[in-house]
Amino acid sequence: MGEQSSGGSNKTGKSAKKTPAAVKKDSTGTKKTPAAAKKTPAPAAAKKAPAGVTKTPAVAKKPPVAVKTDAAVKKPAKKAATVRKIAVRPPSGESSTALVRRARRINRELAEVYPYAHPELDFENPFQLLVATVLSAQTTDLRVNQTTPGLFARYPTPEDLAAANPEEVEEILRPCGFFRAKTRSVIGLSKALVENFGGEVPGRLEELVTLPGVGRKTAFVVLGNAFGRPGITVDTHFQRLVRRWQWTDETDPDKIEAAVGALFPKSDWTDLSHHVIWHGRRICHARKPACGACPIAPLCPAYGEGETDPEKAKKLLKYEKGGFPGQRLKPPQAYLDAGGTPAPPLGAA
Repeated sequence: MGEQSSGGSNKTGKSAKKTPAAVKKDSTGTKKTPAAAKKTPAPAAAKKAPAGVTKTPAVAKKPPVAVKTDAAVKKPAKKAATVRKIAVRPPSGESSTALVRRARRINRELAEVYPYAHPELDFENPFQLLVATVLSAQTTDLRVNQTTPGLFARYPTPEDLAAANPEEVEEILRPCGFFRAKTRSVIGLSKALVENFGGEVPGRLEELVTLPGVGRKTAFVVLGNAFGRPGITVDTHFQRLVRRWQWTDETDPDKIEAAVGALFPKSDWTDLSHHVIWHGRRICHARKPACGACPIAPLCPAYGEGETDPEKAKKLLKYEKGGFPGQRLKPPQAYLDAGGTPAPPLGAA
């Protein structure tokens, strides 16, 4: 009986063990059900949802990128407008094409009046022109031409001027005004020529502007007249006239240079500078231009700012060396028609 009871107890134990096994199956089934529940309703959906949400913002970010692209496209347009503003700024009611045509016609008419326009500084070589141009700041070309013969007679080469006694040079340059500063400049540029360029005046803008007292204006005078390389000389006369003629409204010399240069072919730049400067010195004065005796009056938007009466305008004309150097007609009646009004531009039909 003990064996039976023990056997029974073994069976009972087995059945007891099986029962938990069944329970495990049940519990396994039960676990599967929550697992399925976890996969289907909450966690799986929750995991997919964020993935979908992540994709959605990615799509949502595309419009801002497109907006940035549009902004990037607009920026070059603004830059281009700025360049056009500097290069061609026509007066009110005038197209850019009309401005170019009017500016070039003015230059052609001035070329007829001043066919032999040239630098009014006396020089025999690039070094003399360079020094004379530096000395011409804040004084007249006539005064410089009275001073440079004595200077070059004593110091004919860069080597001579580089080794000069500053006090002696100051005495020579005293009539030009600002003689101490100008002495430092001409001696300094002479030393730079000897040390850096073998005593020769360089023929490149980038090298010329490294010399003491030499800026873009001086460099273009030297390049255009000593080396035959085109350049625009923006001095006070040039600035005043191109603004008066409404070729540009810029005030910075470099911007004026760029604006006017855009109106003309490069080959015209040097002669254009001479024509404008000569006209500013002789007829189109700063305070009271001689409008009534001006050959380009019909092309000038500022006509009337000066004296329009022909007889009074004649008295405002400035003559040099007995007349207009290089002028093909006798002044000033050549600028006026029989009725005493401003004549059509020379060469016009």
